[in-house]
Amino acid sequence: MHGLINTTLQCFMRDTYGDARWAKVLCALHLDAAGFEAMLSYEDELTARLVSAIAEELGRLPGTLLEDVGHYLVSHPRREALRRLLRFSGRSFRDFLHALDELPDRVRLAVPDLELPDIDLKAVDENRIVFAIRDKPPGASHVLLGLLRAMSDDYGALAILDLTKGRGDRDLLSISVAQDRFSAGRAFSLAGEARTG
Repeated sequence: MHGLINTTLQCFMRDTYGDARWAKVLCALHLDAAGFEAMLSYEDELTARLVSAIAEELGRLPGTLLEDVGHYLVSHPRREALRRLLRFSGRSFRDFLHALDELPDRVRLAVPDLELPDIDLKAVDENRIVFAIRDKPPGASHVLLGLLRAMSDDYGALAILDLTKGRGDRDLLSISVAQDRFSAGRAFSLAGEARTG
């Protein structure tokens, strides 16, 4: 497993719940206090154990935990760079959704060896989009669900998202957009924030 996945879990725990609870996770796994490095690779089994240990520490189901991680990737101030990258995909949440299946290829340009789920647009009507997602690495569909819920809020859209099991290793993610401009959303400018100095 690419080290970015493990370090994302590490940052999520430290930024959201603090160093003490992260230290308890490392202790439960008998791991060194140094944690993980983004550019190293780790055994898939270790990442699965890490997810389970964090879920146990927080008293959550693994899927719910991974959804929270997806939300964190967009909403936490330390992840502003990723939020900005995602916002370049469209002026509205609907535009963003229609460009979603291109996202894994764009990320691979920056990090070629990072395994991301394949996202295939399966059905579209005026207010509903369905994606088939290859849930690999395991739990990726839940991370994407949390990320999309956060992006809906970021754009100020009112959307209902539903994740169900499809055939084989595919999950189906249905997104119904009730209102494009339900709330103000978060401020965003293509030029970024003005810097003085």
